[in-house]
Amino acid sequence: MIRGHGDAAQLAVTDVPAPVVSRPSDVLVALRAAALNHLDLWTLRGLPGLALSFPHILGADGAGVVADVGSDVRRVRPGDRVMLNPGVSCYRCADCARGDHSLCESYKLLGEHVPGTFAEYIVVPEQNLAAIPALAEGMAPISWAEAAAFSLVTLTAWRMLVTRAGVRPGETVLIWGVGGGVSLTALRVAKLCGARVIVTSSSAAKLAAARKLGADVTIDHATQDVVAEVRTLTAKRGVDVIVENVGAVTWERSLKMLARRGRLVTCGATTGPRVELDVRRLFWYQWNILGSTMGNAEEFGQIAALLGQGQLRPVIDSTFPLDRGAEALERLGRAEQFGKIVLEL
Repeated sequence: MIRGHGDAAQLAVTDVPAPVVSRPSDVLVALRAAALNHLDLWTLRGLPGLALSFPHILGADGAGVVADVGSDVRRVRPGDRVMLNPGVSCYRCADCARGDHSLCESYKLLGEHVPGTFAEYIVVPEQNLAAIPALAEGMAPISWAEAAAFSLVTLTAWRMLVTRAGVRPGETVLIWGVGGGVSLTALRVAKLCGARVIVTSSSAAKLAAARKLGADVTIDHATQDVVAEVRTLTAKRGVDVIVENVGAVTWERSLKMLARRGRLVTCGATTGPRVELDVRRLFWYQWNILGSTMGNAEEFGQIAALLGQGQLRPVIDSTFPLDRGAEALERLGRAEQFGKIVLEL
């Protein structure tokens, strides 16, 4: 939990009352693992317009065992091994009825707007749970760490590339900053779509690891001119899709690399939210600038099915016990990780 906004000094491990099932659709989950996301850092530091009641429990991703269920719950039962979809909707409004859960006015993220997964127990609606799939004989079972690390980044990357950008076989996709959870998962989703994938990083080790995971081209954005490299690689045509979550620092270069009728899809702004756009280039090149965030229940079902086939298993960077959560967050803040950092509960 955090006692207030600031740095890791605000983190503490303490006892709080355990949540209980209070609504017919509620499910109480005894958590076994929870994964870190940059959202946890931003929430700790304080997001504009976000008013929290302290102490506040961080954590969007988690997996565990169903401990109790409400009277209307039919999809899970006590003892089931489950993973969480971090986006909680009302599941009753017109947007939810259309499947647009992330557009629901009541939409909230675990760990950001409501207490999260860095705890022994959490209560969520049954719609926010999926069974941890059993894999085919001969395949290593999905660990608690993998199950906890799966949902947020995979759901985000899937919506960005499949639902929003509509990546097609043979297209070229550029992904900034491979090594982070969303970018790393976007690489694997793009390869599933049949795309040629270019990734960037300032770490030679991360670029080498990305090549082992299927990256076709790697570029060191600290020592190489990414725009010049991409224009050479594509015979000056540019790339079909750019995956952005960096914001101000990369935005102008991204547009310089985008092909005619290209799609830039963004889910974040880690270096700042303010960017500039020459509208003349936008309409002349017929670009699509796409915003994307999380995903709906149908998309969650799609990625869970893929996990059941052994696809998109998360890359785990490291695991920490809960009482070393500050150390884990500091590692995330230094961008040292390749893959997901997980807390064991």
